[in-house]
Amino acid sequence: MPSSLEKTRKQIAKKRNGEVNALHVKSRDSFRLHKAAIRDQRLGKLAAARGKKEQPIMDRVAFFQEGLAEKGNNEPLDIEALQSLIQKFIHQHDEEYHVVKKARRSGRPPSTKEDMLKLKIKALETEYEEGFVLPDITSAENAKLLEKWRGEWAYLATFSWVKVSSAGQMRPAEFPSKGIN
Repeated sequence: MPSSLEKTRKQIAKKRNGEVNALHVKSRDSFRLHKAAIRDQRLGKLAAARGKKEQPIMDRVAFFQEGLAEKGNNEPLDIEALQSLIQKFIHQHDEEYHVVKKARRSGRPPSTKEDMLKLKIKALETEYEEGFVLPDITSAENAKLLEKWRGEWAYLATFSWVKVSSAGQMRPAEFPSKGIN
């Protein structure tokens, strides 16, 4: 997608017979170029923030897609297999946490990385107790949709989503457009 800066530069070059370099500092054209550059920067920051917010959802769906493929033939899972996959997802950072914790000398406060890993694990455990949000891979049609998923954000809305609690209760949920964690 061409940026507004490129479009503006092209329009000014067309108007000036190809010369964009010789602009007066306070001219209308230099003001237009400056305004377009600022707009592109602002849109870039917004896109980066949106991508950062959406990444945990994408990682979660990718993990369960791999887990479904591991179980074999992308067939739907029963609730016990689903809960074991959720446990595996929650505790995927445990090894890294223990390595960081062992590396710390005694008497020293925990590092930032150790604190972040501990908070991440705790947040996932809390979410699991209340209801862990994931695509419904207990239905055959959703399992087939998940098999076809190639990492596109727009395709995530086609899945039916559920909340699975640690007690084994499963209830429908909405697509987590606001982000997870």
